[in-house]
Amino acid sequence: MKKINIETGEIVFEAELNDSPTADKIYDLLPVTGNANVWGDEIYFTLPLHIEQAADAKQDVEVGDLAFWPEGDAFCIFFGPTPASSNNMPRAYSPVNVFGRIREDAAMLKQVQSGDIIKVTKKAES
Repeated sequence: MKKINIETGEIVFEAELNDSPTADKIYDLLPVTGNANVWGDEIYFTLPLHIEQAADAKQDVEVGDLAFWPEGDAFCIFFGPTPASSNNMPRAYSPVNVFGRIREDAAMLKQVQSGDIIKVTKKAES
């Protein structure tokens, strides 16, 4: 299973990628750096990559999910409800390709502000 590190400010956490074409394409692109956009309890930033919507793309996701948003060519991190949510679970603006999951408590991301720098790198194999 491929692992990545996500870093912003003093927050550093690890995530695991699933076995999907989206995960492979994003992993191959790393390292990347972006400016955070905050939408409710979701952080997203644009990638220099376009990936088509997967057959299993969905709007209702889980806390801690990492996803690619095909409409915006963006890397998304979900850590709570968004403006599209009807309950306390995250809901994407439109269908996303879920490609991984944060291993730690995603609530720490509430500290991130729009414009903060986010860096995503491959985690060294141990």
